[in-house]
Amino acid sequence: MNKNKAKIVHIITKMELGGAQQNTLYTVSHLNPEKFQVYLITGPGGELYEQALAWGNALVVADLIREIRPLQDFRAFVELCRLLKKIKHAPPSDAPVIVHTHSSKAGIIGRWAARCSAVPTIIHSIHGFGFHEQQPWWIRKIFIVLERLTARITTRFIAVSKANKALGESLHIISPDTAVIIRSGIAIPQFQHPRIAGDTLRSELGIPRATPVVSMIACLKPQKAPLDFIAVCDLVRQSLPEAHYLLVGDGVLREAVEREVEKRALREHLHLLGWRHDIAELLQVTDVLALTSRWEGLPRVFPQAMAAGVPIVATRVDGAPEAVIDGVNGFLLAPGNLAEMAQKIIFLLKNPLTARSMGEKGAAMVEEFDIEEMMRQQEALYEHLLAEGV
Repeated sequence: MNKNKAKIVHIITKMELGGAQQNTLYTVSHLNPEKFQVYLITGPGGELYEQALAWGNALVVADLIREIRPLQDFRAFVELCRLLKKIKHAPPSDAPVIVHTHSSKAGIIGRWAARCSAVPTIIHSIHGFGFHEQQPWWIRKIFIVLERLTARITTRFIAVSKANKALGESLHIISPDTAVIIRSGIAIPQFQHPRIAGDTLRSELGIPRATPVVSMIACLKPQKAPLDFIAVCDLVRQSLPEAHYLLVGDGVLREAVEREVEKRALREHLHLLGWRHDIAELLQVTDVLALTSRWEGLPRVFPQAMAAGVPIVATRVDGAPEAVIDGVNGFLLAPGNLAEMAQKIIFLLKNPLTARSMGEKGAAMVEEFDIEEMMRQQEALYEHLLAEGV
């Protein structure tokens, strides 16, 4: 093995089917093997867990979980310290090491474990913060204080949106000279040229040809407010009773979503698809992408929809305006403004030429979200920090 290879260790809480997890898995499996020896440390479970293990250089910390559990969190910290020291001292023991953390829990525990293991270079990616306005003020304050303290031992931050970078600066978590913007990337051609024809997928889903389709692709958790989406679908149905709706994802609110679908008698038109890996194909049968999030980083599904030429109706939160230009490639509304969101969706479904034009404008704006550009920028950052000996 090349003695000059740097050891890059990515740490993430859980391999769910989310943008942060997908991009982390892509990163560790595509970093230049001539320059980097790459490791992935994660907690157990998640839709991408088996894929991560199959990659071959993944290590699992059993106590690394999303929930706050002081005893388990301490055990996870101890195990992370052990693993990082083992990686550091593995041949060649004089190779430089960079620890790169993702998500709130792994971001806090992982960075302190790196510090206690004498790792000199620590990077944290902000895919959205773990605190938000919906939390009780004292919980939010605790998270902010933890982030401020942990920022002191962080060499560089990567933010996926300008909004998250600005928020971190305003709360004195990060400073302008320690943070860079690197967009969460997608494989653009995959969404421009899906493998399965739209009519074939419509037939599989039981959706009549030429019937309008509204989709939301998101975890079923409070952040994404899936019950708001159900309510929006109910409002759209009053003007367009023939429309169908796809809700793609799963999570803790699954049962609540199912109850709401039954309550509103939407079962025949609203398809709960669970986790899916054929997002490019699903977008090809989608006329409008909706997203009802209460807070975000910058949702990966936005550039996916843009690449597929699908207009977007979403909430104006955090990094959303950096992908969706209101009135250009979609519409942005205040969180919870369900009536207006339904009206915008109805407008696009009733005006397909306008919807197509918006979709085309989105497709013309998607290049900055290219996943290969994301990789180039990450590698350049690693090399810069290694050259500087930071």
